[in-house]
Amino acid sequence: METVTISPKYQVVIPKSVRRQLRLVPGQKVQVIAFGDRIEFIPLKPARELRGMLRGLDTTFEREREDRA
Repeated sequence: METVTISPKYQVVIPKSVRRQLRLVPGQKVQVIAFGDRIEFIPLKPARELRGMLRGLDTTFEREREDRA
């Protein structure tokens, strides 16, 4: 676990080990979420990188009769 310090301008530096692990690059956007008493940074990925991530997902399921219109 890494520790960072908030600057007077409320900025933080993401530690190098975390940047490498998540393959973050300069200029990349991250989503910031306040979750309870913590802050979460979620890297946003280009749509091209997400292609094929649902491959192999089983989409067959039983529908109830009233679902069909």
